Amino acid sequence: MKKYTFALTLFLFVFASINAQKVDFVEYDLDNGLHVILHQDNNAPVINTSVLYNVGAKDEEDGKTGMAHFYEHLLFTGTKNIPRGEWNNIESANGGTGNASTDWDRTFYFLTFPSNNLELSLWMESERLMHPIIDQKAVDTQNEVVKEEKRERMDNAPYGKVIYGDVYNHIFDKHPYGRPMIGYIKDLDAAKLEEFQEFYKKWYMPNNAVLVVAGDIHIEKTKKLIKDYFGPIPKGELATRENIIEPERTQEKRVIEYDANIQLPAILLSYKTASMRERDARILNVISTILSDGKSSRLYKKLVDDKKKALQAFSFSRPLKDYSVYMMGAIPLGDNSLDDLIKEIDEEIVKLQTELISDKDLQKVRNKFENQYVSSNSSVQGIASSLARYYMLMGNTSMINKELEIVNSITKEEVREVAKKYLDKNKRVIIDYLPESQRKK
Repeated sequence: MKKYTFALTLFLFVFASINAQKVDFVEYDLDNGLHVILHQDNNAPVINTSVLYNVGAKDEEDGKTGMAHFYEHLLFTGTKNIPRGEWNNIESANGGTGNASTDWDRTFYFLTFPSNNLELSLWMESERLMHPIIDQKAVDTQNEVVKEEKRERMDNAPYGKVIYGDVYNHIFDKHPYGRPMIGYIKDLDAAKLEEFQEFYKKWYMPNNAVLVVAGDIHIEKTKKLIKDYFGPIPKGELATRENIIEPERTQEKRVIEYDANIQLPAILLSYKTASMRERDARILNVISTILSDGKSSRLYKKLVDDKKKALQAFSFSRPLKDYSVYMMGAIPLGDNSLDDLIKEIDEEIVKLQTELISDKDLQKVRNKFENQYVSSNSSVQGIASSLARYYMLMGNTSMINKELEIVNSITKEEVREVAKKYLDKNKRVIIDYLPESQRKK
């Protein structure tokens, strides 16, 4: 009897846990096309206002790169009604924080305030869209900020070209994912003020954005405030996007990339994989977890612990809207060569392609994904970011409540088939990532 009681208790606990994780939301469109998502959580007096624009580095033109990331900085300059340089002062004076981020697919802005400043946060975000300062002084100032950020985070960061995707030019021959996310500084230096203004007019409009308000709100009151502040902003004419198809690679390519900030080389096995919208992208995340997430993972245990051939072993997937990027690699220890590491990694890939993973491995992955899911939705800021991403990039806001279900439904057979499909030697690019000191003179 105790056994059945325990089982029932466990079932009820798991059921309650799953329901507790469910994110409730309301979504609708304003007349100007702005998509709005509201999530009410009155457990703490905090609100987050997030706006995600459907524009990123992939939408830039050759010779005019860097604009998407540039606006991440420029739109904190000030507006017609917020004096130049006062944006951050208004935030901090009212107990708030804010930031922004850019990648190849989107540009994201957010503000977090005590809930009594909901109206202030909506006004500030509407000002960013309606009355930004885009003049030569703002452009010149932010150009220096962008250069300094590039120097600190990318040019001077060990393995920075891997972290920030500057090596994607080896993976994509045609698709703009092959351009650096931050763009080329020479393009920003050469750009005229009119070109910055044209980029804003082309992409920054309510019908190319999603607004999320999450936290200690009242739904109907929030709807009225949103209509008051965002409703008057006119709809724009959406730009036509070219659907650029990256050709399938049919032969392995090997290249060399140098980095002046490293002393130890690394080997990178790189693959173009499925769009973040596809089930295969989640299965690749499962594969990545099995291979290198934690000290009990296959690559780490084999290369670092057991054979002591590598100082570090890693793999990761970067989910993107058109295609994703999957990389695995290692940093050699002692006299072990990069070719030695490739051989060892390939043995693990073949195992995934020919053998079924264990029940234990699959359950460990499910546990990790559940922890990640709970962690990402543990704050109103995290929930707002997830809601915006699922709507704009995944094409379905409701996916926020289906992720665990999808991961838990992945089978061992699917893991094997996806490993065969994407981790094909003939489809990959091997990058010898070497210290600049090894460059032949």
